[in-house]
Amino acid sequence: MQNRPIIGLLMDYQESGDFSSRPHYALRCSYFDAIWQAGGLPVAVPYIDDAIDSYLQRCNGLILPGGSYPFPTGLYGEDAPAIETHHPRYAFESNLAKRSLDADTPLLGICAGMQVMAAAVGATMYRDVREDLPTTIDHLNERPAEEPAHGVEITAGSRLHSILGVEALQVNTAHKEAIKTLPDSLRVNAVASDGVIEGIELPGHRFCLGIQWHPEFFAEDDDPNMNLFTALVEAASS
Repeated sequence: MQNRPIIGLLMDYQESGDFSSRPHYALRCSYFDAIWQAGGLPVAVPYIDDAIDSYLQRCNGLILPGGSYPFPTGLYGEDAPAIETHHPRYAFESNLAKRSLDADTPLLGICAGMQVMAAAVGATMYRDVREDLPTTIDHLNERPAEEPAHGVEITAGSRLHSILGVEALQVNTAHKEAIKTLPDSLRVNAVASDGVIEGIELPGHRFCLGIQWHPEFFAEDDDPNMNLFTALVEAASS
């Protein structure tokens, strides 16, 4: 495919780890592979605040990926301490999410990325869905991420429904937080059997979807999850 639309992939961040004892970026190959397979050109986005305008000028679409890092206290609807240092990823990602929404850049939020996207327009979170909600699903460790863990119901008439082409889907799961409250501007488009919000969308935007599961593990041509990446690339091409 010629003239592939550029899809920016926000990198995850590690203070230290097996790769390096010094701060570094990291992101699983499956995200990049899925975008390339869908017809896009994946490009990594590091945390440079002064470059956000340039990112949005050059990227035709964005993915906010999953990740495990602390959210600010305020996201849980609690009073923030007098001094609270935000995690480097959240500090950059929340700004990027707000700016991309203002610019109407096609946006796909995955797991933590969905939560940050929701928070950017006023959502709050549960700290730990296993403790804060009555559920028999271990949303963090029910099964390995390569395996489906539970079902979700897709809201009829939603954009997610039109993209996936199914009314229900078996998904993987790897999250502790979950959306608690949503502003009126956001629409729920997928829910787990225990009531946990598994998908959101922002009507009125070219493409603004968030999902709680990890579709990049199932990005095969015959899998509905692949449709998410294809739809993002198509929106970014318009």
